Amino acid sequence: MTAIVSKTLAERIEDLLPQTQCTKCGSPACRPYADAIAAGEAGYNQCPPGGEEGIARLAALLGKPVIPLDTTHGVERARPVAVIDENVCIGCTLCMQACPVDAIVGAAKLMHSVIPELCTGCDLCVPPCPVDCIDMIAVTGDATGWDAWSQPQADAARERHDRRVARLARDRAEAEARKASRAAVAESPKEALPEAAPEVAQEDPEAKKRAIIQAAMERARKKKEEMMQQGAGPKNTDHVSAAVQAQIDAAEARRKRLGLIDKNEKK
Repeated sequence: MTAIVSKTLAERIEDLLPQTQCTKCGSPACRPYADAIAAGEAGYNQCPPGGEEGIARLAALLGKPVIPLDTTHGVERARPVAVIDENVCIGCTLCMQACPVDAIVGAAKLMHSVIPELCTGCDLCVPPCPVDCIDMIAVTGDATGWDAWSQPQADAARERHDRRVARLARDRAEAEARKASRAAVAESPKEALPEAAPEVAQEDPEAKKRAIIQAAMERARKKKEEMMQQGAGPKNTDHVSAAVQAQIDAAEARRKRLGLIDKNEKK
């Protein structure tokens, strides 16, 4: 017999959301918004990307009337796509860190690019940009809400968002493990280490993992140098204001704390 697993109300609500992960509803992502609606803590008319049709979908599920969109959360509009001006971009990575669906590619101090097919038009990359080099360009003409979006696009965005959340959690856990490992090594008295310690370290899975990470970071550093020699770096790095530089330094420091870049890497 095939087991039938019934979904919770929150899961059924989430299935009806456009999965742009834009936070305009007041929740940090689509699933928390679904949870809030199910718990009666949020209105079912707070999702601008879903628009009028999205409200109608939720109203049908909840057995409630169709009501107007709460415009304090935004307005229904044509779907935009983020576009980065490469002549202004300084390669700070703040937009990449803000994108909830990994639609922006690039690396620190290298040019960033938006993959149009993956962009959900959430606007979240715009506020953190210290040089205001990101524009949101409408790409669906007069089509708005679900007319400017599709269920396959929503499903794909949801999958990318979930993968990103899982990856960030894994990165944090690995960074904490590396930090704890370094602290344990630093606190261990040297005389307590046996003469065969180097050989043991080579067999230690954690030591092997650290070696792999270090090798990957070194490859990334060399690749970055090669790309910059080819002129693939950002073009607007001269005369950066003190405020902008402070924001970039803070982002780099945060990435170092998470173990995402080599602490000895030259800026």
